[in-house]
Amino acid sequence: MSDDIGATLRARAPYTPIHKRPPLHLPGDARVAVWTIVNVENWSPAGPMPRTVLPPPMGQPLLPDVPNWAWHEYGMRIGFWRFLETLSSRGLKASFAVNGTACEIYREACEAAHEAGWDFMGHGFIQRPMHRVEDQRQAIADTIEAIRKMTGAPPRGWESPGLTETDETLDLLAEAGIEYVADWVLDDQPIPLKTRTGNIVSVPYTVEINDVVMSAVQLQPSDEILRRGRDQFDRLYLDGEKAPRVMAITIHPYLTGVPHRIKYLEMLYDYILGHDKVVMWTGAEILDWYRGQTA
Repeated sequence: MSDDIGATLRARAPYTPIHKRPPLHLPGDARVAVWTIVNVENWSPAGPMPRTVLPPPMGQPLLPDVPNWAWHEYGMRIGFWRFLETLSSRGLKASFAVNGTACEIYREACEAAHEAGWDFMGHGFIQRPMHRVEDQRQAIADTIEAIRKMTGAPPRGWESPGLTETDETLDLLAEAGIEYVADWVLDDQPIPLKTRTGNIVSVPYTVEINDVVMSAVQLQPSDEILRRGRDQFDRLYLDGEKAPRVMAITIHPYLTGVPHRIKYLEMLYDYILGHDKVVMWTGAEILDWYRGQTA
């Protein structure tokens, strides 16, 4: 293993405390911009599942892994459509982080997201860490092309599977025309990240208000997205009186789209929408606002 692994990170995102930055202003003196990221992934039945709800019998992985593959598949058959109804009924649009191969496998869901005006983001070609991708440049290009073919336009944003990046990933994304990324969960405001072809913008993402972490890793109760999401919003709303903040809500159809969790997501949105001085945006809208503020 090279001693240079990770050497690019600090140089890409120089340390700047939030109270020493040029001021930003949201429209109408809003305090918080909230964006939702819906993740749609291709879990191939031919390999081990990216996540599991049931451990393998006797600790030995078996393929095909029917129960864990089906656990995920439920989300695309049922859970995704609950998300679509929850968001559409409240006049909200999501950013849609989608594997390139999922554009065909789950075509009807992707078409519905496009018809709803969601902001498509690249999420890798298949659900695999970028460190395990043989040709990152080609995988990025294939993902962009799959989304362009589906929507008529290339994606502006990117969220790597599992937020994984090698030292080269950010440069390859910028060279491919990606304008913002969600992998760098290090701030409450957008920040520029340096690449060898200029800056790319980090739009604040989350591993805290993220149902993979809450429901699949930490195994929290069904209402955790409401309890933690409400607390997260309250503090950002308070902080946003001095400087605007960005709040991300990250959801997966097979986790928050299930019957015992969906109402807590709905309650979180209704709580946030009960406040003034909040904008409900997509990642692309946050990017355009930030660029306009810093031009």
